[in-house]
Order: sequence, then C-alpha cells, then structure tokens
Amino acid sequence: MIVGEREFIEIDGSYGEGGGQILRTALALSAVLKKPFTIHRIRSKRKNPGLQAQHLEAVEALARITEARTEGVRFGSQEIVFIPQRILPGDYQFEVKTAGSVILLLQAIMLPLCLSGGGSTVTLIGGTHVPWSPSFHYLSDVFLSTLRWMGVSADAAIEQWGFYPRGGGKIRLRIDPIHELEAISLVNRGSLQRIRGISASSHLPKHVAERQRKQALDRILKDLKVEAEITIERDVPSCGAGSFLFLLAEYENVFAGFSSLGSRGKPAEKVAEEAVDALGDFMKSDGCVDPHLADQLIPFMAMAKEGSAFSTTRVTEHLLTNLWVINHFLKVKTEMKGEKGVPGGLELLSSHG
Repeated sequence: MIVGEREFIEIDGSYGEGGGQILRTALALSAVLKKPFTIHRIRSKRKNPGLQAQHLEAVEALARITEARTEGVRFGSQEIVFIPQRILPGDYQFEVKTAGSVILLLQAIMLPLCLSGGGSTVTLIGGTHVPWSPSFHYLSDVFLSTLRWMGVSADAAIEQWGFYPRGGGKIRLRIDPIHELEAISLVNRGSLQRIRGISASSHLPKHVAERQRKQALDRILKDLKVEAEITIERDVPSCGAGSFLFLLAEYENVFAGFSSLGSRGKPAEKVAEEAVDALGDFMKSDGCVDPHLADQLIPFMAMAKEGSAFSTTRVTEHLLTNLWVINHFLKVKTEMKGEKGVPGGLELLSSHG
C-alpha cells in the first residue's frame, strides 16, 4: 500500500510472541525512518487483547513526538494506522495509568529521540518496578550503560518508585542528540569484575530488605563462589508497598542485570532466590549478553552505520520476533546462530538501505 509517495507497511501483530514488543518496535522504526504502517491483530492471542494502558500511551506518545496522523488509537483496539511526519525533540511528560510499565513505554520513544537532532528531557509516570517488564535499575545500569558504547548519551533518575499494583512512580531522562549510532560487538563477556546490587523496600518492615540481602549474599557465596556487594534501601519513596532485589554482574565487556519483586505472601528469601538463580544461570551459560538485553539492542543495532554483533545466553521468541518486525522496515542481512531456548548469536551484516 502507498500513502502519498511513501510505502505503507502492514504488520500482523499476532506473529511470534504476539505481544506489545511488536508494536513498540514498529513505532520506533516508523518514527525514525518516516515509514507509515498499519498493524492488525494487536495482542490477539492474549487474555486481554488489543491496546492496554501502556500500549495506548506508547502510540499516543510517539504520535505527539512525530506529529503523526493515526487511526484506531483507543483502549482495546486491535488495529491502528500510524503515519509519522517528523521527530520533534523537546520536553515531554507521559503517564501510564495504573501500574503499566514506563520502561516498556521508553522502548518505543528512546530510539527516535536519540536521533531527533536535538536534546530532550522526558518525565515518565507509572510502573517502575512491575512484573513482566524491565525495572528502572535494569534500564539505568544495563540498557543505558550498554547504549553508551553505541554513542548514546542519556541519563535516568528515579524520583518515586512505582510498584504493582499502585504504580505512580516517576522517572526523568535526559537524552542528548547524536548524529548516528556506532556499531557494537558484544561476543565475549570477558572476566567477571564484580557483582553489586540493591535490596529495597517501601512501606514494609525493615527486616524485609535485610533478609533479601542476607539470603542473596549467602547464596552467591555458597553456590557461585564469589562475593557481592548489596546495599539496602529502606522506605524508598512510593505510593504503595513493595520490595525489590537487583543484582548487576559487571564483566570486562558487558553488564548483565537480574532482579526479583516481592508480593503478598512471598517470603523475602524467595525474592532473593529468584534473582540469584537467574544470575547463576547466566554465569554458567555461554554468551555475552543476557536474553533481555539482546532483543532490546536489535533496533539500535539495525540503525547503526555499520554491522554489529552479539552472542547471548539464550535465544528468545522476543529476539526472533523483533528481527521479523525490523525486516519490514529495513533491508537487513543477518547471520543467526542457535535456536530458540539455547545460547546463540546474531550478526547484522548490513542495515538500512
């Protein structure tokens, strides 16, 4: 389909893992490349199909940033049309109602704002530490730290934590403009430099964060044979009660992050066990980047001026689906190693064209 003189891209939102990542990646690339698209069957396989709060806000945010024309943008919609005009850097504030993830929203707007030609500041209100999405600390310590190697200059600060189900968290980002993204090669993690982390809680007894920390330190030393540094943050500012443990593994050539959230009836020790188990799986596996970082890097790699590569401890459905979406917008040659569920790697031999 053609809109004006521009090719109109059509995307099946039920492909692969069939989640909101298809929409977020499509929005980001559509904005940067000024290629309009329509997506149908949005999240059609999910219990609550169509646009939910965080997906709706992502579309509305990108429409504002790009002065886009849209159709079908409403709660529960399974088909939208998105026609971007240009990217406008500036000062923005976006709010995801309830405890929808602001980090997932950022996945849609980060790439366009990096390449907007001007600096931006963004305030995001909503969930900052919620299930099934990266935490603020993963964003700050893993994702943004890795993007700096690609030339991205962005900093994030948290003013209020947003736990599920209350949400209401607030983070601020400063994004400096860059002319183009540098290629990246993350194929060998190198030696482990240190493990550090935080054990945090809000509106809970002080022993919760202490027990999380103690259990994590004991397990890391006993099972992983290394020492770690974990700081305690009690009574972090938040609208609701919650607890959180984050572990950052710093290697010579990569950062990897692992976390767990507390919930009603879940012992503090269980929170620690989950995060340490994920860290242990990474340390014992082959590959450079953790599975969550792998799929988040792909849109940035695809827009880099030269080919990029990484190895990962597990090829995920998210990774494969993201590649599928990108190939709707760009002529990308790839070499993929490994199958879903096992260690593998990806090399982008060429990007836009």
